[in-house]
Parts: sequence; structure tokens; C-alpha cells
Amino acid sequence: MRLPRVLPVLPAIVVIALLGLPLGPGGEGGAGPADAVSALMVLYCGIRLVRDRRRPLSRTAAVVLGLPVLGLAIAAMGAATPGAGITGMGRYLQIFVLVPAAVLLLIRHRGDFRVLAWSFVGLALWQGAIGVHQFLTGTGASYQGQEIRAVGTFGAQDVMGMATVVCFGLICAVGLALGTTAVRQRTIAACCALALLVPLALSFSRGAWIATAVTCSAQLMLAGLRRALKVGAVVAALGVVLVGGFGVGSAMLQERVNSITQVTDAPDQSVTDRYTMWAAAVDMWREQPLTGVGLKGFPEHRDAHASLALSAGSDTEGAGAAFRKQPLLSPHNMYLLILAEQGLIGLLALAGGWLALLVCGLRGLARVRRSGAGAALDTGAVSGRAALGGGAVSGRGLDCGLVACGLLVWQLTDFVYADIGGPSTVLTALCFGLAAWWGLAGSGLREPVTVPLAVPVRAEEAASR
Repeated sequence: MRLPRVLPVLPAIVVIALLGLPLGPGGEGGAGPADAVSALMVLYCGIRLVRDRRRPLSRTAAVVLGLPVLGLAIAAMGAATPGAGITGMGRYLQIFVLVPAAVLLLIRHRGDFRVLAWSFVGLALWQGAIGVHQFLTGTGASYQGQEIRAVGTFGAQDVMGMATVVCFGLICAVGLALGTTAVRQRTIAACCALALLVPLALSFSRGAWIATAVTCSAQLMLAGLRRALKVGAVVAALGVVLVGGFGVGSAMLQERVNSITQVTDAPDQSVTDRYTMWAAAVDMWREQPLTGVGLKGFPEHRDAHASLALSAGSDTEGAGAAFRKQPLLSPHNMYLLILAEQGLIGLLALAGGWLALLVCGLRGLARVRRSGAGAALDTGAVSGRAALGGGAVSGRGLDCGLVACGLLVWQLTDFVYADIGGPSTVLTALCFGLAAWWGLAGSGLREPVTVPLAVPVRAEEAASR
């Protein structure tokens, strides 16, 4: 990969690369180096816009990305302290407004988009390899009394960090494999996707499993029904071989999978805590239905609304950290967290923007499929090989559309079981940036194609004619 090609998106690549660095054992999992670099990336984009004196975003992009600001400003004014309101608003603006807008401005064309997608895959392979090593050597986070849970470099205090990174990389790999016609790229991407299934399984994260299954199924259906059936059969066969034939974590994985269907009949303590916090969040919203209890207000109001079924906290241990009780400071449901702290105004503003991005992305994907099918019928004007890799369809961005829509679908599904927090949260901002670029700018671009040049005629030959 040539350096001039990645220079425009280098700040985003650095953010991704910094998440591969190990965190200090027992860290609190707050903002890290990647968050600092993301702030510098936003500052760089701002300086460049002032220098170039051009309108940064289209009207549609400005409305969609700026929609959450209204709800955040109201919720910040209702916070318990000015400091809590400022820090909470800054975090939300970073993840859902500023960094996505910066990514949208950095990406020039689909080649830049693909570079970032492969960067996600690279980070996922790195974190996944560390997670598999933790499982095999018993140096991971504690799970059922054994230190075997794959958490990568994120540690026991952020057990969802590695699972999130691996899921993002897997979805990017699936989109690249389904959307490109170059055999080499398709093969490499498919192998990466299959390899990432192992650390995803060893993360023992039920929410990540569900969100990934939903997203990959959606990507397959968007790529074509026939291809979906073929890939589904291959994945099912590999699952039977790995789990059934070789017994790769079969007992624990089977128990974890079965627990998904037992969340109402015989839930474990973690599920009970989650349901209790969900009920507490709904109760907070009922007190302040329009504006909520204010940013950063859930921890302060939790005990007044939670039932006695809520435990003191979750036990964390392993991966280089000592045993500790980690307090439950959020409902582990992004929609309910917004509803409790920002009310209906905040939820409609944030979720409305996400829904708009998804609709724009799906419309762009449908448009690309139609244009690709039409271009495939025209074989006379141009050669079938497009610049930036791929044939008639992939040259027009089918792979980019599958990646962008897949990342957004995964995030919106995972928000049912999780919320923002921890070092990996900055990746959520980058994902929203990729989805914003595709839905608001990238799907309408036309990539150049390679036109066969006429063979030059020598002067002597021309004279003889």
C-alpha cells in the first residue's frame, strides 16, 4: 500500500492502530490515546476547512449529523452539575457528531474507504490473535472460575472491547468479500472473516454474537439470495467441524448459546442485573419524559429506581488485573440510557439521525446495485476492469455499501445490549463516519474506469498511408 494513497485518511488509521496497544492492567477503561488522536483529527479537519474556505458539509449531512446537538444541549442543562453536563456533552459530540463528520471530510473516494475497512480488519486480526492466545494459555479474563475469556489488550475491565473490534473487522471482511470481483481480494477477505469467527466465539459475548448474526445475514441478503445460501452452507459446515468435530470450546460455548434462550426462564445474575437496570432507566424516563434526568445522571438516580434484585456490581478478574467489583453505572442499553438521561427529545434526535443514515445507506446500496447491473450489460465502451479494483459492480462501490450498512446495522443492534464506554468507543465514532460518508456522499460518486487506449501510429506508417 503506497503512502500517498493513505495520507488523506492517515489520522483515522492512526486512531485505529492505537487501539492495538496494550492498556494498563486494572485501568478504568476511560478515554485513551486513540481518543486524543481523534480530537486532533477533528482539529485538523477544522483548520483545513478554514484554510480552504469552503462549505464543509452538504445541507443534508449537516442536518443529519447536527440533529443530536439539540437534545444534548437540553440534557446538559439538566445535568446535576455543570461539570457533568460539559463532560457528558463532549463525549456524545465526539462519538456521534465531530468524529463522524471528520471521517466524512477525510475520505475522498471509495479507495480511501477501502483502506479504512482493511485497517479495521487488521486491528481485529491482531486483537483476535491475542484473544485466542489468552484462551489457550489461560491468561484471559475470568469466566466460570477460569481465566479463559478472550479480551485482547482491553483487559478484564472492558470485556466487550475485543469482541467489538473483532465484530467490526469481521463485518468489514464480509462486505469486502461479497462486494468485490477480484478473486485475490475476495479470497483474502473471506479467509479473514472465517479466522475472526474463532476469537468472536471465545469472547463469550452473547450480545456480540446476536448482533453479528443479524448483520452478516443482512449483508448476505443484500448481496444476493443465491450467494447468501452458499455462504450460509459453508459457515454451517465449518461450525459443525470446529465445534462438533474438534470440540473447540464446545461445552462452554454450548452452555453460553443455550443461555440466550433462557434469559426469561432461568436468567443468570448478569441478565437479572441488566433487566433491573432497564426497568430503572424506564422509571427515570417516566419522571422526566421530555428531557430526562440529565447527562451523566443515571448513576446518581439508579439506586432510587432499581429494585433489590440489582447486585452490587459485576466481578472482574484476570488478564493481568486483580479481582475487583466493577460498579454498574449504565443500563447496558444505549436507547434506554438516552431515554433516561435525555428523554424523548434526545432519543428522537439521536436515533432519528441514525435511522436517516441507515435509510440513506440502503438507498445508496440499491442505487449501486442497479447501476452495476446496467454496467455489466454494457461491454463495448470500456474494459470490464475498474480502477481501485473490482469489476462492474464492485467498481461502483458494492463492497463499500455492504461494509457501511453492515457496520451501522451491527451498531444499532448491539445498542440493544450495550452502550458507549471504554477505549473501543472511538471505533463506534469511526463506524458512524464511514456510514455517514457512504450514505451522504460516497454512494453517489462515480469511479473512473480504465478505458483501453488506442495504439499510437508511427509517423512513418501514417505517411505511408
